[in-house]
Amino acid sequence: MGRCCAAAPAFHEVQEAAVRVRQYEIWWATLPEPVGRRPVLLLSRDAAFNYLTRVIVAEVTSMIRGIPEEVTLGAAEGLGRPCVANLDNLHVVALSRLSVRIGALGQRRRIEVKRALGYALGWAELEAL
Repeated sequence: MGRCCAAAPAFHEVQEAAVRVRQYEIWWATLPEPVGRRPVLLLSRDAAFNYLTRVIVAEVTSMIRGIPEEVTLGAAEGLGRPCVANLDNLHVVALSRLSVRIGALGQRRRIEVKRALGYALGWAELEAL
């Protein structure tokens, strides 16, 4: 299993994800092996959570490489130590695989996500954000 930067919730804290999820929130998720359980950043637009059962997420990890495809995260976003959202590692996951909300990104970090996604996908028009 990969390294992550948030403490795992106690069993009694785990709850089923519902329509309460929103874009740019960080949640605990159980991803298919070999990734396993880790924090993820929700990328799908808010309206999609009302009708989709699978959504786009980016892995959150404490393995910081300092590359443009990463967005630095930490205590302000509800995480226990410095880490990054890695926009090179995107997944489509079932909402049922989300368990506990960790936190959310502020406006500045949201712009950084768009910039990092531009680098990850080779979209030069987003790299300038």
